[in-house]
Amino acid sequence: MDEPNRPVRSTAGRTGGVLAAVLVAALAWTPGAHAAGPGGDGGAVPFTQAWGDNDDGQLGTGGGAGSAVPVTVPGLTGIRGLAAGYEHSLALLRDGTVWAWGDNDHGQLGDGTETDSGTPVRVLGLTGVKAVAAGDDFSLALLRDGTVRAWGDNDNGQLGDGTLADSSLPVQVHGLSGVKAVAGGDNHAVALLRDGTVRAWGDNDHGQLGNGRLTDSTIPVRVQGLTRAGAVAAGGNHSLAVVRDGQVRAWGDNFSGQLGNGTNIDSTTPVEVQALTGVEAVGAGLGHSLALAGDGTVWAWGDNASGRLGDGTTTDSTVPVRVRGLRGVTAIATAEEHNLAVTSSCDCRGAGPPVRPSCRCGGGPDGLPGIGPSGPGDAPAGSGSAVHAWGENGDGQLGNESTADSSVPVGVTTARGKITLIAAGGEHSLAG
Repeated sequence: MDEPNRPVRSTAGRTGGVLAAVLVAALAWTPGAHAAGPGGDGGAVPFTQAWGDNDDGQLGTGGGAGSAVPVTVPGLTGIRGLAAGYEHSLALLRDGTVWAWGDNDHGQLGDGTETDSGTPVRVLGLTGVKAVAAGDDFSLALLRDGTVRAWGDNDNGQLGDGTLADSSLPVQVHGLSGVKAVAGGDNHAVALLRDGTVRAWGDNDHGQLGNGRLTDSTIPVRVQGLTRAGAVAAGGNHSLAVVRDGQVRAWGDNFSGQLGNGTNIDSTTPVEVQALTGVEAVGAGLGHSLALAGDGTVWAWGDNASGRLGDGTTTDSTVPVRVRGLRGVTAIATAEEHNLAVTSSCDCRGAGPPVRPSCRCGGGPDGLPGIGPSGPGDAPAGSGSAVHAWGENGDGQLGNESTADSSVPVGVTTARGKITLIAAGGEHSLAG
């Protein structure tokens, strides 16, 4: 069922924290947090860095001003996963516990209170966690037994427990088992099951639950027509899935063309994103979408305010366009108005200042990956990994010592030469 699109709320001011990040090696992983493959220590990373807005303590540094360059989150080691909501952050540790910091107005930190915290606090009652994700003001955890827990804001039923009551402690999402990945959108959530089907719950004003209706649901409902999905993402009011042959399906709000089917018409059931095959991961923002192809290139479509499509323009697109200058990409993360990407190598062409000792370019000084246009045949050069960011930058969320927006990817100065985890929040970013 399709219907003419309705205007969506402005992206100015506070809008939902819509996030996406992906683990390419697994093909399916949760928007809100993850990354580029195993690091040392059994896949854990030694510490987390954060940058951007810090009004509610979401950088985890104990309060104070925001930062346009990465700062270290103290007190966390052995990190296996990261997620970022609009103004809160999550970290999954190797012992299966979850820690949270930042805004807690709806209990999204999961510590039994509604008190903000500028330093990490433990989410109560959670062990054996496999993955974390975050929506606007709510959080999700996928347990190793294939069930899901949720906590925080529940105005639209996004906790999936059959109620509309907020919870400052984790509650079990109703009727879900055999879950492989979870994703948090603005006020809805999506789960990929091991059998390749997809479930969704919460806000459905634009059909983002994909069940052919426009009625919110406080419990998971089945997304129509998806039987062999391999990855999922949840955005402001739309959702994405990777299906067989690496094609992408999208449903929900399409005001800015974020469904990628060449129209601006909403859809309450999945539609095919045009001209994409070989996709391994997807990300969904407030009004735009990303896809990571198997050749290491990134494609974007939808709203392009602040340059969030990364194609060097600010022109919306209802079909995918290539993000400029990125190659060898291993992970993407999407927030409402900005994006992150990890590349598997350093470009040694002399573009940018030498900032990372891990990039040994033939014995010469290292350089940040270039941001100019590149062709489909581009190959990585150098070694190490690097983080790139593009889009809105009013709070320094691009991490490049600036607050100027960028319509092409720019290099992020990170303290670790091998980044394996990224997450993008409302106006802040995380890496580890």
